[in-house]
Amino acid sequence: MLHDMLVKLYSLEEKPELCRKLKEIGISVKRAMPVDKGHIVLFVRNNFGDGPANECSYSFTSHPVNCFIAVREKRIIGFACYNTAAKDFFGPIGVYEKYRGMGVGEALLRAGLLALKNSGFAYAIVSCTEETEGFYRKTVGATIIEDSFPGVYQNMISVD
Repeated sequence: MLHDMLVKLYSLEEKPELCRKLKEIGISVKRAMPVDKGHIVLFVRNNFGDGPANECSYSFTSHPVNCFIAVREKRIIGFACYNTAAKDFFGPIGVYEKYRGMGVGEALLRAGLLALKNSGFAYAIVSCTEETEGFYRKTVGATIIEDSFPGVYQNMISVD
């Protein structure tokens, strides 16, 4: 089940030690560049499906681009977008399975949330599932928004 969580951006801090740790193993997190849109959207579609890929594609309509990527040896290993489904919304996010548990997801999450904070937002909304709720709670102190299901995605169309 999908529900929303709230993140207090005003208390969110950078974690430079996380970026240093990732850099030591050859991983960097950076804002996506428009020239890389095709590669990034293809990565998202191939690894996470059409819905996240469509939102990722939309993130390239903003300037600067509302997408961060994690890169290792010039290859995309993760992504995170914001302000796609709705203003002040974080997501989608995904990390290639081989690189999970290394801090890549947290670095991407923090990059996107800090971008929202630096845009003037005090809170961010994150859509999550039961599987991802613990990640958001642990990494950024997110809390459940009661009665938020089905949330912003309630009017999605179906092709069935």
